[in-house]
Amino acid sequence: MTHYIRVLAVAMLFPTLAAAQGGGHDKPREKPPAPHRQEPPKRREPPKPPDRPREPPVGGGYVPPHGPPPRPQPPAPARPRGTPLPPPPGGTGGRDYRDRPDHPDVPHVHPNGGWVGHNGGRNDVHYHLDHPWEHGRFNAGLGPRYVWRLRGGGLDRFDIGGFFFQVAPYDYDYCRDWLWDNDDIVLYLDPDHPGWYLAYNLRRGTYCHVLYLGG
Repeated sequence: MTHYIRVLAVAMLFPTLAAAQGGGHDKPREKPPAPHRQEPPKRREPPKPPDRPREPPVGGGYVPPHGPPPRPQPPAPARPRGTPLPPPPGGTGGRDYRDRPDHPDVPHVHPNGGWVGHNGGRNDVHYHLDHPWEHGRFNAGLGPRYVWRLRGGGLDRFDIGGFFFQVAPYDYDYCRDWLWDNDDIVLYLDPDHPGWYLAYNLRRGTYCHVLYLGG
């Protein structure tokens, strides 16, 4: 009898154990997918404006299409006799012409045709002549169509094609680095100072006042 009761108890226990372990035969529960997170739209930077082309330094063979315009000038105040003229440009008492770090500190011409430094007007005493055109006028070729090669000489007298010129003493420091036997120049009429021409150096991009001595 006791044996029968044990068998019955074991028989009743099996369904309970099977129910407890029955889940092992089921498929594992799938994890629900994570909600999709939408990335915020990336901020679009405004387009960068194109860099402005850098203006080249002066000279380098550039030829100005014209000379400087005449400068309006009020009447000059009377200068007492015996008053010395202002000192020439250069180390002492010089004027400043360097409008950009890569431009020379002498009168020069920009690649857009702008003349820097020709602003003294008609009353500039450094270019006053008692007898303008004393040696005649230079008619062999002025302006950008006529490029003249320097053929020797120096500040006080130089040669271009058999015609001779002299640099204004006030401008000596402006053209000491010219090659007087090799540089090319173009001549323009000075619109403010009767009797003077402007000699522009294509290599340097600088200019000075010159007086015609004849040919």
